[in-house]
Amino acid sequence: MFDYATLKLIWWVLVGVLLLGFAIMDGHDMGVGTLLPFVGKTDDERRAIINSVGPHWEGNQVWFVTAGGAIFAAWPLVYATAFSGFYFAMLAVLWALFFRPVGFDYRSKVNNPTWRNAWDWGIFVGSAVPALVFGVAFGNVILGVPFHFENSMMPVYTGSFFGLFSPFALLAGVVSLTMLIFHGANYLILRTEGDIQQRARKASLIAGVVMLAGFAVGGLMVSGMKGYVITSVIDPNAAMNPLDKTVVQEAGAWLKNYQTWPLLIALPVLAFAAGALALLFAWMKRGMLAFICSALAELGIIFTAGGSIFPFVMPSNTDLKSSLTVWDCVSSKLTLEIMFWVALIMTPIIIAYTSWAYHVMRGKVTVEFIKANDRSAY
Repeated sequence: MFDYATLKLIWWVLVGVLLLGFAIMDGHDMGVGTLLPFVGKTDDERRAIINSVGPHWEGNQVWFVTAGGAIFAAWPLVYATAFSGFYFAMLAVLWALFFRPVGFDYRSKVNNPTWRNAWDWGIFVGSAVPALVFGVAFGNVILGVPFHFENSMMPVYTGSFFGLFSPFALLAGVVSLTMLIFHGANYLILRTEGDIQQRARKASLIAGVVMLAGFAVGGLMVSGMKGYVITSVIDPNAAMNPLDKTVVQEAGAWLKNYQTWPLLIALPVLAFAAGALALLFAWMKRGMLAFICSALAELGIIFTAGGSIFPFVMPSNTDLKSSLTVWDCVSSKLTLEIMFWVALIMTPIIIAYTSWAYHVMRGKVTVEFIKANDRSAY
């Protein structure tokens, strides 16, 4: 149905869509978890916050699992290189994530303030650390990752754990973290009322401003840094061989795609415009509109990053020809075709049952509701 080159482009878009789905769905859960110790001042308030995401957080993690599985199957070299190079960072994410399910399930099992407060901070760690590390990882992708391939095509990472935390990478981490906090706060504006809603509104305004400011500063830094350019002829239909090309670094190279495809400028414009509208609606306590606009801002930010470095997926700053691109890091044509049909069938199903679940369990979660359902609520 599609030639190999088209399938490679389709899967670049699909991976982006899955990452966006993770940011929107599991992202607002993480944003809520990060805000838990600060927006909830009493035990009942914190239980109301937890129960606003309680029915959905496990289901939303399907986007995280699916995105990881798609990268493994569609971009095996990216998966192998990233998970070996970012090994300790990924371990930090996994260890932090352990606190989320245990925190949600165990927190209210014991009626003890110390016990419950400890799990509140566990949920905070399990939500904030992944959000921060994912941004740091993508910041390093934009900068270039120190790795190369041996003749056997085994990736070798030559950097260090602390080398991942450069100023730009940390800024990307802050943008990622505040983006999810912003989205989670807007969700709380939608699902709560009273003091909780008021504190969530304040958190939304702060996080949204920091997110937009960080995104703007990041754009200025990208415009002055060296990007990567392929200088050899590329055959988009060729089989996977990342070493069969030549790459150079050029100042401002990450802006070239905006000259080649001027419509790409719509992506950062969308990020700023939707972010500004989300701030306005948050200030007005229009939770649904604020939530939709912060989701659109996430779309703009994520695809601005991906569109800027296209066709690169993971450039190498120590062995330029080892850089991984859309054209040379993918699986076989047959694998991409099978996965395409699976995604075409399963993604609408996931969206449909998720939408149904949110529709059925819509409405405000209040302190009064928690008191009335003390035995059944989280």
